[in-house]
Amino acid sequence: MVLLEFSMSPFDKGESLSAYVARSLDIIDKSGVPYRLTPMGTILEGEWDEVMGVVTACFERMREDCKRISVSVRIDYREGKAGRLKSKVDAIEAKLGRKLST
Repeated sequence: MVLLEFSMSPFDKGESLSAYVARSLDIIDKSGVPYRLTPMGTILEGEWDEVMGVVTACFERMREDCKRISVSVRIDYREGKAGRLKSKVDAIEAKLGRKLST
């Protein structure tokens, strides 16, 4: 199972990029892949081909009208372990003995 964190944005569209990010989030949300949106990127959880397929779909949509695109990807693979979007945070909160404001 993979946790994949990525951010993707065009370099040729000025300062405000939320319209382009929203297009990617539409693809992500409709994919059915579990995800978490953060201010700096999006974290997907699933099998390798599944999460990479979502990133590829976002890239293909963006390149339709963007000539330069920045993509950052970080991947954490752990065999057979699902539900880590929540369990990793739960583990830290258990050690601290309190809920975090995540």
